[in-house]
Amino acid sequence: MISVRKHDKTTCSKLRQNAAKTFMKKTPKPRKPVSAESIGKRAERGEDVSSYFTNAGRMMPPVQRVNVDFAQDMLHELDVAARDLNVSRQAVIKVFVRQALNQHYLAQKARDEKTATKRLN
Repeated sequence: MISVRKHDKTTCSKLRQNAAKTFMKKTPKPRKPVSAESIGKRAERGEDVSSYFTNAGRMMPPVQRVNVDFAQDMLHELDVAARDLNVSRQAVIKVFVRQALNQHYLAQKARDEKTATKRLN
């Protein structure tokens, strides 16, 4: 055990500092998000902005807005499916279109393989 004399202030302050280092770890303060405009300006000035990018995501192609007309009955079916899946109508439409395209490509590939097999025989 360390004995500390009352009049020795430097020893007390050193003990407090050591105790604070041991028991009171500092947590990093959350950083405020940096705007894209700010990052762009820094890049234009030639500053290194690589720390703002993690390369964890993937590039998304640009989105093009389209208008599609649906019959009222089909809209109702889409709304029921969206409610059952707890997603938006738009999400249901995107998923269904993607599934239909995948099925189309698989059927096309099967037809192409069948045609290639016929040519070999």
